[in-house]
Amino acid sequence: MIITDTHTHLYSEAFDDDRDKMMQRAFKSNILRFFIPAIDSTYTKAMFKLEEDYPDNVFLMMGLHPTSVKENYKEELEHVEKLLSKRPFIAIGEIGIDLYWDKTTLNIQQEAFRHQIKLAKKYHLPIVIHCRDSFDEIFEILEQEKGEELFGIFHCFTGTLQQAQRAISYNMKLGIGGVVTFKNGKIDQFLNQIDLKYIVLETDSPYLAPTPYRGKRNESSYIINVLEKLSNIYGVTKEEIAEITTANSKAIFKV
Repeated sequence: MIITDTHTHLYSEAFDDDRDKMMQRAFKSNILRFFIPAIDSTYTKAMFKLEEDYPDNVFLMMGLHPTSVKENYKEELEHVEKLLSKRPFIAIGEIGIDLYWDKTTLNIQQEAFRHQIKLAKKYHLPIVIHCRDSFDEIFEILEQEKGEELFGIFHCFTGTLQQAQRAISYNMKLGIGGVVTFKNGKIDQFLNQIDLKYIVLETDSPYLAPTPYRGKRNESSYIINVLEKLSNIYGVTKEEIAEITTANSKAIFKV
């Protein structure tokens, strides 16, 4: 059984004191594939170091996170383009729109999102979408950009059944993490109406730790709790969940 964490910030400062021990805990639970989203240029060096330390397990994305879309966003996008031209990456991510923290940057977030979708098409890569308080705005852009060449993952999906179905209609899979274990997470109430072929597992560590670790630092080994919850929701074995979701990740990332 191989388990895939499709979204984890393992380069985060939160792991600086025990990164290797944290990785070993994941390895012992058969979590062997880790897909690493970018945030902005300040984390590039740490991402490359992580890849160097775990070359068989870590796969890097490149992109500009919506909460990092600020006054210097054009310089940051140039950084993204420069790296994409120099070496391979597994996806463009995480990209999207976040209206939870700052609504005043909506226009430039939309511009950065569109720009990076075009980069994904240029390099034939999937996109990994960050969507917080912004489903309508995200869907508006996906509707304009949709096509066979646009595909990817709705990271940390927390929407409704209808929003899930619409996301899937744009060739997106749903990234399911710790929220599915929360009492007020809501997605557990309808997830079994979504075919498993559209689901991938993620942690978003060090954020959004699943129950019973909610409120604490998240790590990739905790994806077991997400897997167990999905096993209960779908009424299939943990091994089947691991096999199907890992296969889904391979279909997206081509690894």
